[in-house]
Amino acid sequence: MPNAPHKPLVWLPACHRNLDLDDPGGYTVLADRYAMAVTELGLQPVLFPMAEASDIPCLLPLVDGVLLTGSPSNVDATHFGATALPTDLLDPRRDKLTMNLVRQAIASAVPLFGVCRGLQEINVALGGSLYQTVHAESGMLDHREPHDAALDLQFAERHDVLLEPGSCFAEWAGGTRARVNSLHGQGVKRLGEGLVAEAHAPDGLVEGVRVRGAKAFAYGVQWHPEWRHAQHPFYERTLEAFAQACRDHRDQQREEDR
Repeated sequence: MPNAPHKPLVWLPACHRNLDLDDPGGYTVLADRYAMAVTELGLQPVLFPMAEASDIPCLLPLVDGVLLTGSPSNVDATHFGATALPTDLLDPRRDKLTMNLVRQAIASAVPLFGVCRGLQEINVALGGSLYQTVHAESGMLDHREPHDAALDLQFAERHDVLLEPGSCFAEWAGGTRARVNSLHGQGVKRLGEGLVAEAHAPDGLVEGVRVRGAKAFAYGVQWHPEWRHAQHPFYERTLEAFAQACRDHRDQQREEDR
């Protein structure tokens, strides 16, 4: 009798922090809400704490999806030809990994979903650029969360996104407009090669993308659908579409291994 299929494995690249000044080695960290959302979707989150770009060819075949999470850190502006701001919290280890992981996941048809920083990583990895401080740009909204507020207020729905008719985003939302949260300072400026903008904030900022011609699920969003997704049909349908893509990938690999 064949073994029951395992839960699809989803790689969540970790962040790196120096949380203890007496321990210069630092810490590998992941916000629980991403791992919890993945688990609630019937997937199994996995970490490869010391993974480097050179490890991707060995590790990527082990997983059924990649979820690039949000983070307090910013993508280093040197990756898109600019200079990091003195106020930037940077994570060079994560940048080095994800800039390569994005391209290899797409090429290998491994489902890919980017959230907040993850969307920005997809964009930069494909040759795009970012506004370093969206709120300082003329005509742009302040997309940052109220830092001193309770989490419920930080993650509250803050503005609409306008969704391209006929897009998967519009299908998940059940229309061409949806309400989302907003917790970011950077944002997409120039789209990366092959990216199609399918969701925009009222100020025109790109908030949702797909990878044109991708052979598997390959999307990114600027908002945080992992936050209490069961209470938000749009968030839930978006995440479930990613989960289904991961299940399909697992089943396809299982068939090929027979």
